[in-house]
Amino acid sequence: KKGYKIDTKAMEEALGVRVIPTVSTKKKGLDDLLKAIIEVADAIPSHLPNQLNYGQDIEDASSALQMQIKNAYPALAEKYPLRWLSFKLMEGDDHVYKEINIAGNGLPVRDVINHLKKAHGDDIESIMADARYAQATGLTHEVLKKPEFRKIDLTEKIDRVVLNRFLGIPIFLAAMWVVFKLVFDVSTPFIDWVDEMMAGPFPRWAEAILGVIHAPAWTVSLATDGVIAGVGFVLVFVPIIFAMMFAVTFLEGSGYMARAAFVMDRAMHAMGLHGKSFIPMLLGFGCNVPSIYATRTLENPKDKVLTALIVPLMSCGARLPVYVLFIGAFFAARAGTVIWSLYVLGIAMAVVMGVIFKRTLFKGEAPMFIMELPPYRMPSFRSLMIHTWEKGRHFLIKAGTYILAVSILIWFLLNLPWGVEHKKDSFLGQAGQVVAPVFEPLGFGNWEAASALITGVIAKEIVVGTMGEIYIPGALEEEEGETPTLGEDLKEIGTSFIGAFKGAVVNVFSSVGVVSLAAGEDEPGPMRTAMQKAFTPLSAFAFMVFTLLYMPCVIVMIALTPSASSIAFVSILYPF
Repeated sequence: KKGYKIDTKAMEEALGVRVIPTVSTKKKGLDDLLKAIIEVADAIPSHLPNQLNYGQDIEDASSALQMQIKNAYPALAEKYPLRWLSFKLMEGDDHVYKEINIAGNGLPVRDVINHLKKAHGDDIESIMADARYAQATGLTHEVLKKPEFRKIDLTEKIDRVVLNRFLGIPIFLAAMWVVFKLVFDVSTPFIDWVDEMMAGPFPRWAEAILGVIHAPAWTVSLATDGVIAGVGFVLVFVPIIFAMMFAVTFLEGSGYMARAAFVMDRAMHAMGLHGKSFIPMLLGFGCNVPSIYATRTLENPKDKVLTALIVPLMSCGARLPVYVLFIGAFFAARAGTVIWSLYVLGIAMAVVMGVIFKRTLFKGEAPMFIMELPPYRMPSFRSLMIHTWEKGRHFLIKAGTYILAVSILIWFLLNLPWGVEHKKDSFLGQAGQVVAPVFEPLGFGNWEAASALITGVIAKEIVVGTMGEIYIPGALEEEEGETPTLGEDLKEIGTSFIGAFKGAVVNVFSSVGVVSLAAGEDEPGPMRTAMQKAFTPLSAFAFMVFTLLYMPCVIVMIALTPSASSIAFVSILYPF
């Protein structure tokens, strides 16, 4: 695309290995690559690539170490390449020291390292890295033929606007709004479709199957009001979770996510951090746990702790079902804008808390941020599907494991003492009534909301599951009527799925202004009707904000705890 040409023959001579040009996205050259692999594997004697020369001092030290390892530990010479072993030992590779178990056993590794440090005035890892970069730079000059007149490519043209110091952040916020708008519009018809399954056919089928085997009434209630109303109602939001993960994966693969971190570097400097800290925060849109682990890539210990503290303020995928539940009931006409406002509020709160922490507990100058920006590209559909599945499958695993277990526990808490008539008199209802007055000033001082927030400490998805167990059974009882047959249910499932697919397509074209939707609103389902009786639009929005800001789930707290390298940090973490 840029007019560059690579001299593969010169590259083969310089490296001493076969060089096969390929284009993986178009599957070009893959057959040639497989043939070359087989030829090299079958070659006798086996061919060795050209070795990189690290300089006379390091090469002499490597040769001496190789001889000592070979004489003292002959078994290692058969298991590992001696040259590789010697370099890894000089670099201080902890994994290699542990793997071969020879640290401190008489090899003069530390003496060699200290001698090289004195001779070169730098650590050996940097010396060897410089040698590799020098080799790569020289090779590039030899084999890469650039065009005489370089054209400004599309990436540079786009970056002149996207990375502009004044337009960068507004464009980032606008991109987020477009993503949330499209994600909600595409997934809403499928959410409604799954909701219909969980509120209609699935409970009926479970009740019918358990009735055939004459299961006791409490077992039927556990299956329908506990498992299906709890786990099932969480699964209602699988479409939007996967749609959001697809959108995030697309932004990552296209090259824009790296630019978002670069654009936010100026804002991050306001709290003494840098753009590299924003990368874990962006990962927090998927799940806070891996984003907290990603903070370990930061060099400065204070930056690690500070970034880990503010990451839970990012709206993770577990909070998304809570947002969608309330938005569908109260703000369907402005869904994209409301979701966008919650995500932006999380970022804003992270910035505010970061500034406070940096000016009080984590004082220090922000380090420089250097980042290589990848070119813009269109991710392959296969790659998007693989990475979307990898990100989204954790939601399904959680739903099938501990969310299932917690849903069963919640059912028992809602039905004990045994035979309780009203759920507010159950163990969970009583606990909710004790806590509810605390939330009265916020507008949702009812026991149902308080109970959901209590269970949400375990995992934010369980807020939705708890509300499903509280509201759905009663709402379904109000809608009881003639029971459809199995054939009618299956026909309705197929018909409604086709309708959901058509609705998603229409919503996409409506979002970009190609078509316009007719005025009017869909008939609210039983869950939405129950929610509208328990909340007002203002209290619903307040509940979503509280879900964003209150204590993160237990797994996030566990992930944060290893960062607590001191009692002082623990005393900050848990009250915060």
